[in-house]
Amino acid sequence: MQGEPTVGLYVHVPFCERICPYCDFAVVAARRLGPEREDRYIDALLAELERRAPDFAGHSLASLYLGGGTPSLLRPESVRRVIEEAQRHFAPLAPVEITLEVNPSSVERERLPAFRAAGVGRLSIGIQSFDDTRLQRLGRAHKAEEGRRTLAAARAAGFDNVSLDLLFAGPAPQAEPGGEASEVLLDRDLDATLEFGPEHVSAYELTLEAGTPFAAAAQAGVLRLPDEETAAALIERVEERLTAAGYERYEISSYARPGFRAVHNQRYWLRAPVLGIGMGAWSSEPPSPGAPHGVRRANSRQLETYLERVESGRSPAGEPEPLTPAIARGEAVFLSLRRREGLAAAGFAAEFGAPPRHFFAPAIEALTEAHLLTESTDGDLTLTARGRMLSDSVFAHFV
Repeated sequence: MQGEPTVGLYVHVPFCERICPYCDFAVVAARRLGPEREDRYIDALLAELERRAPDFAGHSLASLYLGGGTPSLLRPESVRRVIEEAQRHFAPLAPVEITLEVNPSSVERERLPAFRAAGVGRLSIGIQSFDDTRLQRLGRAHKAEEGRRTLAAARAAGFDNVSLDLLFAGPAPQAEPGGEASEVLLDRDLDATLEFGPEHVSAYELTLEAGTPFAAAAQAGVLRLPDEETAAALIERVEERLTAAGYERYEISSYARPGFRAVHNQRYWLRAPVLGIGMGAWSSEPPSPGAPHGVRRANSRQLETYLERVESGRSPAGEPEPLTPAIARGEAVFLSLRRREGLAAAGFAAEFGAPPRHFFAPAIEALTEAHLLTESTDGDLTLTARGRMLSDSVFAHFV
């Protein structure tokens, strides 16, 4: 997405009370986040923001996303500092979507009114499941009742834009039957989700990431996940239930009520500029004469390294990665295909000099013949229903 005059700010807060066995994010276990440790990290975030903001000069703030980790472990005054500094550096659009990720816990629940007063307007709550047994298998720290209480507390605090995370196709004991039992469990989670009525739902199939405890357990044969056929049926069930309830599946894993698509998340799929600050955060910088498709930077994933570099006035990021035309073309295709609208051939041609077929004709023909992709007469590309279920296989053709 070229010529984008806005910027999204992603703020990574790496601290977690417990690290989930499927997580490969840049996180640090911290059962107690003391004020000195918290203040040091916030000071580093704001120092990095001060130095990085000029790279996005002239861009207005469209979204601010505090993710992690568990950013709701921060004190509300720390969140307020971040919001105020972001708005000072970038003239905000009205309104700016400000999202805070929250895990269900009594400490975080009690802070919701203060987070609201600090300027947070949207919550992303990591429910994952409403079943205690499933939560235990996922290695989650909270119980189902804590999730329900947190959702109720969000409404009581005045939040009218709540996103709820669900994780399905998770591990099951060897004795449990396959698809039928999995679908029954999923339906219970969907029942509870619809009873609450969030404005947005992110529904993810559990995937095994290299280097995580779950990946090691699966390789050792002690962790069993549903097979592909069962997982596909679960994906279909999620879409069936949520769309029947009035949610739009606007991206492969994202469902929203009208007017509640995630502003910040869409920036990644549209390749719009994002400034990422904090340990492990990455940025997507706007195009420049020397990098017509933009530049990507990733910060150190080691907490002390990140802090020491920022505190000494150095960059916490590695070498910048100017995107080559080939990489940018591939990303333009598969990121756009994640969205319901798919890829507009005219916009692609404006950036790369020719429509998608010029670069990817064999892949497009193979995928359309396999009924995974649809190509319009204008050359626009969208995934079919089957293509959405097998999206990773589709995207591999463009990487």
